[in-house]
Amino acid sequence: MTLDFLNFEFYSPWFLLLFLLFIPLIILDIRKKKRPGIRVPSTQNMEENKAILLVLFFLKISKYIILSALIIAIARPRTFTISQDQDDNKGIDIMLSVDVSLSMLAKDLEPDRLTALKAIAKSFVDKRPGDRIGLVAYSGEAFTKVPVTSDHAVLLEELNGLNSLELQPGTAIGEGLSVAVSHLRHSKAKSKIIILMTDGVNTIENAMPAQVGAQLAKNNDIKVYTIGIGTNGYALMPTASNIFGELVFTEAEVKIDEPILREIAQTTGGKYFRATSNQSLEEVYNEINQLEKTELKSTKLYNYQEYFRIFLWIALGVLLLDALLRWVFYKFLS
Repeated sequence: MTLDFLNFEFYSPWFLLLFLLFIPLIILDIRKKKRPGIRVPSTQNMEENKAILLVLFFLKISKYIILSALIIAIARPRTFTISQDQDDNKGIDIMLSVDVSLSMLAKDLEPDRLTALKAIAKSFVDKRPGDRIGLVAYSGEAFTKVPVTSDHAVLLEELNGLNSLELQPGTAIGEGLSVAVSHLRHSKAKSKIIILMTDGVNTIENAMPAQVGAQLAKNNDIKVYTIGIGTNGYALMPTASNIFGELVFTEAEVKIDEPILREIAQTTGGKYFRATSNQSLEEVYNEINQLEKTELKSTKLYNYQEYFRIFLWIALGVLLLDALLRWVFYKFLS
């Protein structure tokens, strides 16, 4: 059991004023006349019994110890910790749907699109402590990395581990959107949003159309913010691999299906953004952060650890020891 003195208090501190009663008690003890003893011609060969003197001193101060323990006990000393009780329904549920296709390794953002996105998305998550956030990764297929959760540590770990080589090649925007919608459709949060990020166009023929995913989002009151990532013109993109398995980068035209992204945002009441650099991508996330404000209602919960019982036991122990010693002295002197 440890005491945190920074969070220490007395529930009834005014009882500590009872210590003022010690003043007349001390004065009475000081003024108390010495009892008459026996006159002896000399004390030269008499030795003091230190044990008896110690017992007598204890008997003299025992009443102060007992009273002090009782006063502190009724003042109720305690330590406390404070926790926050937050209403989950007051926050926002957010799904991050991230394109992890091979083109996300393009070098038009520093050091590449995916690494820049991960860093800025992590900063966004840190700014939303009251929201539940999930993560979907997609390329030619979509995969749920983290369902909506308030455990942001798990989310950040998965976000940091996003890899452009772990899923089927290609880009299926509709798949990434529909999987994110499926996680939010039964949410009871006051607001539900998806942040859909891509740097390309649909390349999977039989994948779910993005328009269908947008309609699903609209039917479930889910707002979608879309972000097109990539510079205007040309960028260094991975186009092949050499005999050592290393990616080969060549200049290629940046193609982003902006009409589809705008349509998704318009259908769901969201907004389309274009991020052509690290700075502009960060500005996009900052703007979304401002557009989707969370009003947190939290209650402080105080958890108390009481210590009055300790002082009651001290008072009882000293009282019993005092009574025992007085009884022994009475028997010894009688």
